[in-house]
Amino acid sequence: MKRFLLAFIVFFIFPNQVKSEHLSGNKELIIKTESTEYALSLAEHLTKKGIVKYSAYWCPHCLHQAELFGKKAYKELTVVECSNDGINSQTQKCVDKNIEGFPTWEINGELTIGVKSLKELANESNFKRLNKT
Repeated sequence: MKRFLLAFIVFFIFPNQVKSEHLSGNKELIIKTESTEYALSLAEHLTKKGIVKYSAYWCPHCLHQAELFGKKAYKELTVVECSNDGINSQTQKCVDKNIEGFPTWEINGELTIGVKSLKELANESNFKRLNKT
């Protein structure tokens, strides 16, 4: 308990000492994973279907979602940056859509909040592909 309390106090007294690489001045998600062929195909399919991901560069859940796709596939997605200070910010679009959390997916006109597996996104978008590597 004492260790937790000490860590908690240090975090709030010295917040600049606690850093996350994806927040270090870039104002965008830094994705490290590589994309699979399946993720690339799915991302292209989602974009063609008009599916949108609403995101914020500082959101750890958004980073997790991006890592599921990998670098190349994530670039294929239609992503709306909701944070004012994010790169290519589209905050007003997020306000107009009443985005309440991140990531939010817009699929067939419906908004759902939360990280989705590639399989969930494939099912919800009727993505058909035999090789699911």
